[in-house]
Amino acid sequence: MTDGATDVPGGDAPRPEVNTAGGTPAAARADAGRIPGAAAGPRADTADGAPRAQRDALRGGALLGGALRGDLPPQLRRVWPLRRRTVEDIAARDIAVHEAVDEGRLPPAEPEPLPLAEPEALPDPPERFNMAAFRLAGLGLALVLAFGLTVVRLLVGGPPSLADLRAQSGVDSWPVLTVGVKDDQYGTAYYDPDTKIWSGFDIDIAYMIAEDLGFRRDQVRFYGMESEDRARMQATDEKGGRVPVKMVIASYSITDEREAMAGVTFSQGYLYTEQSVITLKGHRPVSALEDLRGRNVCTLSTATSEAAPASVHAELFRQNRVRECFAMLDRHQVEAVSTDAAILAGWKARFPDRYEHWDLGLDPTEVWGVNVGENPALKKLVDITLYRSYKDPRDDRWERAYRNNLQVEVAANRKAPIAVAEQPRVVRPDVRELPWEDLLE
Repeated sequence: MTDGATDVPGGDAPRPEVNTAGGTPAAARADAGRIPGAAAGPRADTADGAPRAQRDALRGGALLGGALRGDLPPQLRRVWPLRRRTVEDIAARDIAVHEAVDEGRLPPAEPEPLPLAEPEALPDPPERFNMAAFRLAGLGLALVLAFGLTVVRLLVGGPPSLADLRAQSGVDSWPVLTVGVKDDQYGTAYYDPDTKIWSGFDIDIAYMIAEDLGFRRDQVRFYGMESEDRARMQATDEKGGRVPVKMVIASYSITDEREAMAGVTFSQGYLYTEQSVITLKGHRPVSALEDLRGRNVCTLSTATSEAAPASVHAELFRQNRVRECFAMLDRHQVEAVSTDAAILAGWKARFPDRYEHWDLGLDPTEVWGVNVGENPALKKLVDITLYRSYKDPRDDRWERAYRNNLQVEVAANRKAPIAVAEQPRVVRPDVRELPWEDLLE
């Protein structure tokens, strides 16, 4: 190393120190050329001994950070003027480009690619049969048809309504309901002259019908009648006068012959029973009709019960009231009384030590019905009551009538059945109803 030179560590060759006119050394020139804001220090080494390359890297990072932050020193900031391109500039550029292409100085522009052909669409698969939609459509059609049928029945015609039946029967104009019944049949229809009270199964059935027709119990008038007057609907009052009645509930069996008679219109059946026979206590057993062959037998006139003893050539005595037959039996004028078992059971239960009740084992069943005369609208009203009693489990009026009048006689009539302890089946009457109406209500 010579005099006047500084040996820089890590340098390739020594740099001479030149003095200026002002006597400024080389280090002072370096300070004069240093960027403002940069850290001052020796040229060769930093204060901590870092090499120049590391120092320069640090300085460059500082400048880059300042540029990113927008706080460069004024001497490094350069303002670039912005000039907007006019329409003439854009047109001149386009003309120059086209001329260059025409002269061959620029390659021609690549043609735009042709659009790809769309792939041919595949045919849609066949639709599957929608069973749910088919069922829904069928249900909708059924509802529409049902509604249309209801409207037609309401507007055009059809069966009468309940209000129509009441108007046609005249029931709303009756101050009382007159009913012809038997008055000497214990358990079915009996009038006690001492208490003036009517009782029996037929009486309770009459009250049940009257209730649905809108009559109170004190508005029901019972009149006793003979068997032959049931078709004529003529009863007798306490003074012996003839009284026409609106309906007959008098152990009246339904038969084809009776239904063909003038003035007879039966309701549907309300009791099943059969024919049997009663004798005095101590009489030899009677188990079949043959046991009555040639014997004197009393039966009710115009009754279905006279056919059976007549078939074995019994000597028949016909009476209009069952008490007249029992009077003949008590006087030994006849050996037996034959009629419906439900009638005879009441006499046996009333006088258990006097009579014996026998089962004849006959197949035919007696079905009792209500005769309403020539009033078909009243027949339907009666059928509606019987239908309600039969169909509605909440309606136990028929069951109570049977239990209170006939079931209590079973113990005294162990040798013969009385009646079927179940209401006969009743077909629903054909009555017009609105959708919100219920025949059982």
